[in-house]
Amino acid sequence: MRLPRKQKIVGAIPTRGLYKMKKEIYFERAIFLSWYCSKGDCKFCYMSTQKDKIKNPKLARRTKESVLAEVLLCKLFNWKIEFISGGYESYDFDELVDLIKDIKTGYGKKLWLNLGVLSEAELVRLKPYVEGISGAVECINPKLRQEMCPSKPLNEIETMFKVCDKLGLKKSMTMILGLGETINDFIYLKEFVDEQGIDQITFYRLKPQKDTVLENVEPISKEYYADWVLKTHQEFPKLKIIAGSWLTHLDEISLLLESGATGITKFPSIRKFNSKYAKQIESEVLKSGMNLESNLTKKLKVDIKKEVQKLNLDEKLKNKIMLKLKSYLDSMN
Repeated sequence: MRLPRKQKIVGAIPTRGLYKMKKEIYFERAIFLSWYCSKGDCKFCYMSTQKDKIKNPKLARRTKESVLAEVLLCKLFNWKIEFISGGYESYDFDELVDLIKDIKTGYGKKLWLNLGVLSEAELVRLKPYVEGISGAVECINPKLRQEMCPSKPLNEIETMFKVCDKLGLKKSMTMILGLGETINDFIYLKEFVDEQGIDQITFYRLKPQKDTVLENVEPISKEYYADWVLKTHQEFPKLKIIAGSWLTHLDEISLLLESGATGITKFPSIRKFNSKYAKQIESEVLKSGMNLESNLTKKLKVDIKKEVQKLNLDEKLKNKIMLKLKSYLDSMN
């Protein structure tokens, strides 16, 4: 297998402040439902290291109260929910619909879903609770994508997007940088966004996972990352661009925002709340001349019991959510 090499920069990176404008930036948290995926063969994915270890997929699912407590945290701390995510076949579909319905109730807004390829019948059932659907494109170079995601053909995502058009659902895609692509592959991204009418894109930098073939890959530079964001922003100025960083590369956030990113993600905001990393994110957003509307450092000043009681959910479930929410908040103090 050809492993990714360090990428060269092609094209100019903007001088600081080129896209500087006072605008609101939000932290967007992806909420994961399960750590099991029936496909489990994407070369870069943590789930690929877990599939053979999980004998009962239901045991890899989170409890409903833990998911809903996290949803309420997003609402209280002004974190947007980037999308609801989970591996293939981790839930029976009836259970999944009930859970998405409850999440929408707790959050108070329609959701984005990143749950693999969904059929028209499934999308019809989910539509009352959903704003848009995300396709896990991950790698845009056709040959490299086939190598990295052998069980997830791109044409299946394209077929799902046609159904989204029919149903009036928005469309999003995810892309991981550092899998072996080069900036010259931007031509594939431009073509895909154009043809599919993508409304939103999330870029991630590869976080090498232990026991995968990419475990020891050298990380991409922040300039290379910013070049992808800049080219995307220049080509599609109305496209929402969310950029995922990691604890080791938070100093790239201001450059990514100045290059055209309009949201940030991939930060463990519960585990690292009010940490030096959270404060660094705040500093990076300020450096870019933008305003971070999400709370990553300040203690809540609301009655959480009252907030839980507002939820239009079963009383027994609300009691479980309350206990889990207290546990989360205790860990954040």
